[in-house]
Amino acid sequence: MKKVLKNYKSSLILLASMLIGLIIGLIFKEKAMGLYPLGTLFINLLSTIIVPLIFVTISLSIAKVESKTVYKLLKTIIVVFIIMSLIAVLFGIFSTKAYRFVSKNNTITLSNSSEVIDNNPNYLEKTVNMLSVNDFNMLLTKDNMIALIVISIIVGVAINKSKTHSKEIIKLLENIEFVTMEVLNIIMYYAPIGIAAFFASMVGSLGVQIAADYLKVFIYYTVIAILFAGIVYSIIAKISGKSIKAFWKESLPVILCSLSTCSSASCLPVNMATTDKLGVKSEVSKTTISLGTSFHKDGSVIDSVFKIMFLVYLFNSNISILQIIIVSLIATLLISAVPVGGGTISEMIIITLLGFPIAALPILTIIATITDAPATMLNALGDTSASLLVDSLMKKDTI
Repeated sequence: MKKVLKNYKSSLILLASMLIGLIIGLIFKEKAMGLYPLGTLFINLLSTIIVPLIFVTISLSIAKVESKTVYKLLKTIIVVFIIMSLIAVLFGIFSTKAYRFVSKNNTITLSNSSEVIDNNPNYLEKTVNMLSVNDFNMLLTKDNMIALIVISIIVGVAINKSKTHSKEIIKLLENIEFVTMEVLNIIMYYAPIGIAAFFASMVGSLGVQIAADYLKVFIYYTVIAILFAGIVYSIIAKISGKSIKAFWKESLPVILCSLSTCSSASCLPVNMATTDKLGVKSEVSKTTISLGTSFHKDGSVIDSVFKIMFLVYLFNSNISILQIIIVSLIATLLISAVPVGGGTISEMIIITLLGFPIAALPILTIIATITDAPATMLNALGDTSASLLVDSLMKKDTI
């Protein structure tokens, strides 16, 4: 019990701050909106660390990829990750389209017309502007997030190819990442105050119904997570030639580990032991699960869809299905795991790419907090299933 409380400490604190904010909002109503600047302070502190955090995490993760890994195995893993992620995002879109979990009377009108999608876009020009900038200093702003990601990937590949100096550069980046994460941890000490203030002002502005909307998100996400796992992972087990009953029996430790730790990375040894019992080759499971910890997250992909749709319903926006697919995949698959509020970087990308106000960040932080456990379960189980499928495809030599 103590271990579980320790692992959920951060989430419990944030949930407690939400409850405090709810109480304050209910008691003081419109007057609680005066606390909004305290929430803004939290947003501003996070905004200052986003750019260096994205650069160092992406560059470092690519730079450290083992160059001697078998090409065929990597290719198979990438294909499996992409297919499973697309299934997850489509599953998330279908489920959120079928059920509106934000009340219509809680909608907010975006006041900034620049945040509305252009009706006459030049798609080629917009794509180029999204992927690149014409000056280095423009990379140092959250407004050019995708261009920063592109440069981060290029830098990571360049370091990986620099055999002579790569060790020194990787060590430097690791030190920068460590300090950056420490800065982020310090900022997160203020998170309970910022979240409580933001939630109080939100309840004061929109009423208690917004709290009920968050509860609906948690219940609905949990149901969807169970359905997704039961349907998709059972089918993958069957396709891979494994008994569905045996798959779920052997996967129970992974489920329990993910729910108790809220960290798919912590489940890595348990996951490898599970795939070993299911007959997956050691080199396949180790590579697939290790890469999957950062680059394959079915639960996080569905969670990203839920976050996007929550904002779409809240702000009464018009976002296309293609936009949801692209942004959900970018916000999840191109970002390494950062265990703070369910993924602050990915939430920032969602807000930036879809033109929502920066004030929406705490909204996504709250959603990430309440869906963390079921999302982690899907992330960990997804790596188990991916290992089975990769192993099966390698044996059949179909890719």
